[in-house]
Amino acid sequence: MEKALFLDRDGVINKEVGYLYRIEDFQFIDGVIDTCLFFQRAGYLLVVITNQAGIARGYYTEDDFHTLNCWMVSQFQKCGVEISKTYYSPYHPDYGKGRYRKDSFCRKPKPGMILQAKQDFNIDLTKSIIVGDKQSDIEAGVRAGIKHCILVRSGHPISLTQHCYANFILESLADLPSVYSLES
Repeated sequence: MEKALFLDRDGVINKEVGYLYRIEDFQFIDGVIDTCLFFQRAGYLLVVITNQAGIARGYYTEDDFHTLNCWMVSQFQKCGVEISKTYYSPYHPDYGKGRYRKDSFCRKPKPGMILQAKQDFNIDLTKSIIVGDKQSDIEAGVRAGIKHCILVRSGHPISLTQHCYANFILESLADLPSVYSLES
């Protein structure tokens, strides 16, 4: 079985700008490429799992999302990083329009995207890691059975008064290799 590093996109891979869909607004967070290379060399598949409520709300289209995603994956590839797959949820149960207004099993905090990746790539979730910038990312990981759930501060504000199931809270994804080294 494979092990995977599951990454939320906005606030983990790139700077949070709110409903990102344009290439010119995309900025990698410092250290993301090096961290992905570190885990790739350690035998992890790299899987992106991202809620895309901007599609549901009508702010941009699925084609816009795919254009940006293809560009992002190509930027990773130029640096030697292979993203195994990007899973996304274009739905929102309250603010979605038309067919996108739906309470979907693939929208975090539900574990659908993770469980689909598990099936697609034969992933052992007990040996995998999820990194997110919101409690819903961590909750999806816990529900799926991921052993290592990491919350980062590089995206949405984190309230330390909230109950959190994260194993660690880090400043950004760039700090993950030092935690991994300590844990392994």
